[in-house]
Amino acid sequence: MKKILNEPFAYVDEMLVGLCAAHPQYFKQIGPEGRVIVRPDGPVKGKVGIVSGGGSGHLPVFTGYVGKGLLDACAIGEVFSSPSVDQMADAIRAANSGAGVLRLYGNYGGDNMNFDMAGEMVEMEDIQTTTVRVADDVASASLQEQSKRRGVAGLVYSYKIAGAKADSGANLQEVTAVAQKAALACRSIGVALTPCTVPAVGKPTFQIGEDEMEIGMGIHGEPGVRRGPLRRADAVCEEMLSLLLTDLPLRSGDRISVLVNSLGATPPEELYIIYRFLSQRLADLGVHIVMPWVGRYATSMEMAGLSITFCKLDAELEALLKAPCDSPFLRV
Repeated sequence: MKKILNEPFAYVDEMLVGLCAAHPQYFKQIGPEGRVIVRPDGPVKGKVGIVSGGGSGHLPVFTGYVGKGLLDACAIGEVFSSPSVDQMADAIRAANSGAGVLRLYGNYGGDNMNFDMAGEMVEMEDIQTTTVRVADDVASASLQEQSKRRGVAGLVYSYKIAGAKADSGANLQEVTAVAQKAALACRSIGVALTPCTVPAVGKPTFQIGEDEMEIGMGIHGEPGVRRGPLRRADAVCEEMLSLLLTDLPLRSGDRISVLVNSLGATPPEELYIIYRFLSQRLADLGVHIVMPWVGRYATSMEMAGLSITFCKLDAELEALLKAPCDSPFLRV
């Protein structure tokens, strides 16, 4: 294992200290372990709070999206491990200003269980909460079993859109409804070229040949839909595009936002090669791209590879996507 660290088991805690020291105007640590990141100006009086949470190793997801027009608080666990129930409950309390709190997170077993328990805890304290689970990874389950899908980079769209709705003064039910609408509008697919290493484990999460790629692999190394020889960029993109369009058919005149996301090690140059082909193919279909994002938005440590996310827009979602937000990792 080659990583720039001190002690593997101090990895997350030292990272969070550095994150908050670098961006004190955006992030503050709270809680006994410092595993809850909040807005220094929060909770915002009268505004619906939005909280998320999950394992470390995915920056900017999850903690990087705490900020104006985005999340109010986030609980963070060890690398690829769920935060505790108490940490999630602390995040909900920190985001609550009396207007209720939306729990908005990816569809993973540990996160689901712990956030449900945290919600039950704070509701006994008269904090009203709702839940939206993002499940956008088309490789992880069929469309008929969409609720079983993993949540990946589609989280970023849900954070952005729900955050804008909350900033507009909407109530908890309205914020929850638009967060769910955004989640259902998203589809993602990834391709992995290399594994990554969890510091506390010290060895790669999976094995893949030097000349291989795996379409549909999850952000924790979950199996994908096909492993085979590494192909040219246009062929890789065509295969990923086909899987997305099968799940989310698009027609001429449709408006979508596109996210081409590095899983960690893939450089921007390669992402733009993919976006070049993707934008040409969508233009051929008569599909209009709104506010494309290209870069590192939802990573998997140092994994080489990328994901593509589509968010199909209507007038409401597009307006909220274009509304202002401010964090170190996402600004509109």
